[in-house]
Amino acid sequence: MTSKTEQTGQAEAAAEALGYEQARDELIEVVRRLETGGTTLEESLALWERGEELAKVCRNRLDGARARLDAALAEETAGAGRAEDGEL
Repeated sequence: MTSKTEQTGQAEAAAEALGYEQARDELIEVVRRLETGGTTLEESLALWERGEELAKVCRNRLDGARARLDAALAEETAGAGRAEDGEL
């Protein structure tokens, strides 16, 4: 039998394996279920925890995309500066 800590780690690892769109879609479903109600306290807490994991995945994916975009823009700007200086 696995401990609560091991289960949490496994759930986080599974969430991290999701792509942005998958995590976003599942997060939308979690929020919908929480807003609808009709779940027990234990189910609501589990949904909340899952929602937090999914939100973290979405933030990490967006931060990664932003970093890649910033790097590409910086490279483009640096390349344009070199071209203006006659360096290519």
